[in-house]
Amino acid sequence: GIQAQTVANFYLAFEAQLAIIPVINKIDLKNADPERVEKQIEKLFDIPVDECVRISAKKGTNVEKVLQKVVEKIPPPHCNTADPLKALVFDSTFDHYRGVIANIALFGGEIEKGHKIVSAHTKKRYEVNEVGILTPNEQPAHKLYAGQVGYLIAGMKEVTEAQIGDTLFLYKQPVDPLPGFKSAKPMVFAGMYPVDQTEYNNLKSALERLTLNDSSVNVHRDSSLALGAGWRLGFLGLLHMEVFNQRLEQEYNMSVILTAPTVPYKAVLSSAKLIKEYGKKEITIINPAQFPDKLSVSEYLEPTVLGTIVTPQEYIGKIIALCQDRRAVQKDMLYIDEHRVMLKYLFPLNEIVVDFYDALKSLSSGYA
Repeated sequence: GIQAQTVANFYLAFEAQLAIIPVINKIDLKNADPERVEKQIEKLFDIPVDECVRISAKKGTNVEKVLQKVVEKIPPPHCNTADPLKALVFDSTFDHYRGVIANIALFGGEIEKGHKIVSAHTKKRYEVNEVGILTPNEQPAHKLYAGQVGYLIAGMKEVTEAQIGDTLFLYKQPVDPLPGFKSAKPMVFAGMYPVDQTEYNNLKSALERLTLNDSSVNVHRDSSLALGAGWRLGFLGLLHMEVFNQRLEQEYNMSVILTAPTVPYKAVLSSAKLIKEYGKKEITIINPAQFPDKLSVSEYLEPTVLGTIVTPQEYIGKIIALCQDRRAVQKDMLYIDEHRVMLKYLFPLNEIVVDFYDALKSLSSGYA
């Protein structure tokens, strides 16, 4: 049936005014009940039952119907090849031989090898060495045109030169930068230190190489009286932090000490001296050691999360108690069908970042 992430992603797409194609997968399973899921989709999202496509990705059943729906429902890009080049950078990776590979979406004009381009963000100039499409592997092409999505290699040495949300345009043909989109914002911070301080430079080198391929990791130098010199790293979430740490161990053979994760807080300062020192009234705190004296602060602000929980109805009491214990505020409660309930809560991020998911699974025997 419908999962919590289905609900969250539906509303993200709905708010962005995107075309939505409801697809019910795994119809080949013995316990599949597509009729029940169609009723849930109609009740939760107000999408008529006859618009749902039943498929089995494993067996390939009805997959061609999804492709037909994509052609029918998703509108073509509104852009013109006669316009000046306007390319949005939406991702980038690093290749040790070819340098930075920027993934781009063209909103105007065309681009090919030899073109001289400029970054609206850094104002740096580059010559295009290669363009191509993603299939999903990189496949070189002679040109990319407005409306296409592809990749570009232009002699950029660092991923920071291909900022997500940046606009690229032709040299001497400046354009207004695209509004871009919100780049990923770190929401979980942890200290990272080498087990042995003699390994500091090796860890520094490994971090530099790993962050070239993961620009969403935020890195600040840090030091601790107990652990020595290290870094304060910002991650998108707990899983992101675990994967990053695993890659350090497996790909670079580094053993590190990772402190317990924390979330960023904001402090609204009341002390004129501190406001002058920081140059602003509201500061963001990513390290617990940086908290200013509470006498100098008028209020603290913490990040919150709107969480959606889908659970069998017999576990409702335990889950409500768990949420209340984590300082959560109930926003909504809806019966999806006669067996399952959807709960919406506003949580302080700090209360759920470490072990909430495990506690939820334990309380509900793995069903919520």
